[in-house]
Amino acid sequence: MVLSGAGISTESGIPDYRGPDGIRRSQDPMTFAEFSRSAEGRRRYWARSHLGWRRIATAAPNAGHRAVAALQQLGVVGPVVTQNVDRLHQAGGATDVLDLHGTLDVVVCLDCGRRCSRSDLETRLQAANPGFDALVSEVGRVNPDGDVDLDDDVVVGFELVGCRACTTGRLKPDVVFFGESVPRPRVAECYRRLDEAGALLVLGSSLTVMSGYRFVRHAAKHGYPVVIVNQGRTRGDGEATLHVWAPLGASLTELVRRLEAATVGAPAAATT
Repeated sequence: MVLSGAGISTESGIPDYRGPDGIRRSQDPMTFAEFSRSAEGRRRYWARSHLGWRRIATAAPNAGHRAVAALQQLGVVGPVVTQNVDRLHQAGGATDVLDLHGTLDVVVCLDCGRRCSRSDLETRLQAANPGFDALVSEVGRVNPDGDVDLDDDVVVGFELVGCRACTTGRLKPDVVFFGESVPRPRVAECYRRLDEAGALLVLGSSLTVMSGYRFVRHAAKHGYPVVIVNQGRTRGDGEATLHVWAPLGASLTELVRRLEAATVGAPAAATT
């Protein structure tokens, strides 16, 4: 089973939260408590995310994503559990992808539970905030959760929109915010897939948060091999069978090339 983190999307122009040294970058993510309790918190999030969404929506899968899909096709890896919310694994051709933290392209109402597409919400936000999109040229760094840095004096004038169904509902991207729990059935399914696979390949994750690290602990507890490919220290280094410090795109592409070369002309039994 593959467990991927933000590091696999950096070559698509989406930075991770930590550098190669494992130190957190300056921008802290929105917490669920602040978002759900504070209208100003939601205003700040949606103003920044409204601009950052274009970068996420137009990001293309990179060599690492395509290599994971190729490894699936070769039968080397099975399901992909990703901590990312950008759906780039699917865009890169991977199948059987479990979005552990949800996806940014779906929006949910915290009050009535109705879901809608992110594109529908973006159209409504654009209509409610004419001229705001002009700021997109000033956008710099986009965080893995799709928001950008904006000054408070810019955020204060941003108009929110409510749920189409209940009119006043609080809208939230259908992703797991910091301080929020991954749904238990989703976690249980990931454990089941890991037990079926009997081995874990971690790609581009520092494993700092428990939502991903628990699968490394589970694998180590059951004696499953754990291979980590990440340019930096990780929380799971002590449990890893092997930690490869290498760029994901280049190293995974080379792995695919070697596997394809090894299987060309090989007898079916040997290939298996």
